[in-house]
Amino acid sequence: MTDIAASKIPVNIEDEMKRSYMDYAMSVIIGRALPDARDGLKPAHRRVLYGMRTMGLASNRAYRKCAKIVGEVMGNYHPHGDASIYDTLVRLAQDFNMRYPVVDGQGNFGSIDGDPPAAMRYTEARPEALAEAMMADLDKETVDFVPNYDETTEEPTVLPTTFPNLLVNGSAGIAVGMATNIPPHNMREVIDGVISVIDLRGQPKETRLKAVLKAVSGPDFPSGGFIVGRQGIYHAYMNGRGSITMRARSTVEESKKGDKQSIVISEIPYQINKARLIEKIAELAREKTIEGISDLRDESDRDGMRIVIELKRGEIPDVVLNNLYKHTPLQTTFGIIMLAIAGGRPKVMSLLEIIEHFVEFRREVVRRRTEFELRKAEARAHILEGLKIALDHLDEVIKLIRGSKSPSEAREGLMTQFTLSQLQAQAILDMQLQRLTGLERQ
Repeated sequence: MTDIAASKIPVNIEDEMKRSYMDYAMSVIIGRALPDARDGLKPAHRRVLYGMRTMGLASNRAYRKCAKIVGEVMGNYHPHGDASIYDTLVRLAQDFNMRYPVVDGQGNFGSIDGDPPAAMRYTEARPEALAEAMMADLDKETVDFVPNYDETTEEPTVLPTTFPNLLVNGSAGIAVGMATNIPPHNMREVIDGVISVIDLRGQPKETRLKAVLKAVSGPDFPSGGFIVGRQGIYHAYMNGRGSITMRARSTVEESKKGDKQSIVISEIPYQINKARLIEKIAELAREKTIEGISDLRDESDRDGMRIVIELKRGEIPDVVLNNLYKHTPLQTTFGIIMLAIAGGRPKVMSLLEIIEHFVEFRREVVRRRTEFELRKAEARAHILEGLKIALDHLDEVIKLIRGSKSPSEAREGLMTQFTLSQLQAQAILDMQLQRLTGLERQ
C-alpha cells in the first residue's frame, strides 16, 4: 500500500483535463471523423475496402456475407463495434448516398425512405470495379503501410486512388470543434479539372483557378434535383465554405379529363428522406398551412421516383409549388465546408487546392511505382546476366556442379570461377533442364 501511495504523482486537474482533451480531440480529428485529402476516405472506409481486398474479393468474383466481411475488418484492422463497421459498409453501397458506390451490395441495403438495411447475416457484398481502381498498385510500394492495432499485420495509411474520390463522392463528418461537408461531383467534370491543372502547371494561380472553375460547374448529387443560383457554389470553390440551395425537380401534369392538374416530383434534394417529406406535405395540407392539395400519392417504383400531388380545381400549380418550397424540404440548403486532412493536419481548402493536393499525391504514387518496377527489372536483369554466363560456359558449369559435394560448395565454386554474385549462382543452381532448350535459351 505504501509503495502505491509513494508512486502517485500529484497533477493539477486543469492541466490533466487540457492534455487529455487535446489528445482525444486530435484522435477524433485525424483518426476518425475527417477524410484524407488524398484518397477522400476516413480510416473506417479505408479499412473496409482494404479488408475486402485481403479477403480476395473482387468485382468479377462471388459475393460474400457482410457478417464475414465485418468480422474480418473488426478482427484485423478496426477494433470497434460491428454495427459501426456494417453501417460504413452499407453506406458505401447506397446509390442514393454515394454518387459512385464503391461497394456492390446484394440484398436489402436500405432505401431513400429511411428503411434500415437487413441484418449483416442476410446481406452480401463485394467491391465495385471503382474500389479496385482505388487500390490499384497497392502491392507496388506506392503508399506507406503501418502496423495494425495489435501488430499482427499491416494496413495502408492511404489508398493510391486513381481519381480524386474526396470530390467525386464527397464526405461528411463532425470532429471536435470542426466539421466537414463536401458534396459529391461528376467524375468527368472533376477529371477534366485535374487534367487542366496538370496541363497548366507553372502557370499563374488565376489561370489554373479559371480552368478548374470552367471544368467543374458544380456539385452533382446522386438524388438529382436542381441547385438554385451559382453564388454559393462560387464561394465554396474559392474559399472552401459556402451555402447552396437545392430544389426538387417537378413537372405539372393534366388529368385525363383535363379539369385538374398535378405536381409530379421526380427528384428530391440530397439526403432528404422521401417518406418523411411526404408525411410533412400531408401534415401541412391537413392543417391548411398549404391549401389547394386534394390528394397525395407515392407512385415510386423500380423505374424511379414519382410523388404525385393532386391539386384542387382551379388551383395554380406555381403558387402551390412555391408554398411547398417554403414550408417543406422540397427546397433545402447544403452548407459546404471543404475540410480534410492535408499533410497530417485539418485544413479548409478551395477546389483548386484539393485538386492540386491530389495531383501531387498521384505524382508521388507514380514515382514510387516506377521505382519499384525499376528495382524489380534490375533484379531480373542481374539474374539473367548470370544465366547468360552459365549458358556461355555450360560444360564447365555442369562439370563444376557435378564435382561439388554440396549445393553450398557448388555455389561458392560458381561465384569464384565465373565472378558471379550469390543471387546469380543460386539462380543457376535452381535452373531447370528445360531452360537449356534452344527456344528457352533464345
